[in-house]
Amino acid sequence: MIPLSILDLSPIPEGSDAGVALRNSLDLAQHVEALGFQRYWMAEHHNLPGIASAATSVALAHVAAGTKTIRVGAGGIMLPNHAPLLIAEQFGTLAALHPGRVELGLGRAPGSDQITARAMRRTLAGGDDFPQDVVELMHYFQVAEPNQAVRCVPGEGQTVPIWILGSSTYGAQLAAMLGLPFAFASHFAPGMMMDAIAIYRQRFRPSAQLQTPNVMLGVNVVAADTDEEARFLFSSTQQSFLNIRRGRPGKLPPPVADMDSRIDAYGRAMLDDALACAVVGNIDTVRAGLAAFAERTGADEFMVTSNIFDHEKRKHSFTILANV
Repeated sequence: MIPLSILDLSPIPEGSDAGVALRNSLDLAQHVEALGFQRYWMAEHHNLPGIASAATSVALAHVAAGTKTIRVGAGGIMLPNHAPLLIAEQFGTLAALHPGRVELGLGRAPGSDQITARAMRRTLAGGDDFPQDVVELMHYFQVAEPNQAVRCVPGEGQTVPIWILGSSTYGAQLAAMLGLPFAFASHFAPGMMMDAIAIYRQRFRPSAQLQTPNVMLGVNVVAADTDEEARFLFSSTQQSFLNIRRGRPGKLPPPVADMDSRIDAYGRAMLDDALACAVVGNIDTVRAGLAAFAERTGADEFMVTSNIFDHEKRKHSFTILANV
């Protein structure tokens, strides 16, 4: 059985607000913890009205405090936005509060548009410092050396597993070189997935953290009692993707029954590209879809995301998935 984990963007549905979304995230985390899912990650995105997890470490503190056993982490922190020391301190604090449960996925993209990226960091290095920043961050979690000038407290000596995230071969190469687990963003950018997996496995070097390659793939899953209902619920994700790609980001829209008739050829091409790995349907359809995806990719783990407008329907989708 391939381990299943959750990626939560803490979606804000139309007619709701960030407070409700974050409380829903905790409720969902408690729900999937009881179902036996392995880890619960939240993602850093900025300047998007439909996503409440911008302050990712704060949102994770909320989730970790309300759960007991499930691993919690970032999927991911966009490191170009931050000084490595600050991220090490934030996740070192989480690890001090919740020993053995905290992990950290690191991405190279800003998780926003360029104007927002400048508002966060003021100066942009274009991601060129990402490998050095990752190594610096990892160093802060080591036991402090004698007379070390800059120490990470809390953080030093903490075991915080590091993952490299990516949507291209760049992250695959870095993860392989550093001997770290690799999570690929096939839930929204699957185009280079197979190339990235191959490069990562071919070039992997064992490290103190990881002896053999470990690939986790993002996948959109919407499960319901019938295929028809699942496709209906999935239309919220489809609308949201189109709105973002067309420069009109907003809150998560309610599902619509006539989604196909609302999409032009260009929109259909965008969805077919971005959501090519989505699995949508009843329990049998989801089982077959995930089995086929696992056989094609050889994935070690799946990171499932599911932006469903109705919170209870979203929880039910994960209940069905657990039974798969």
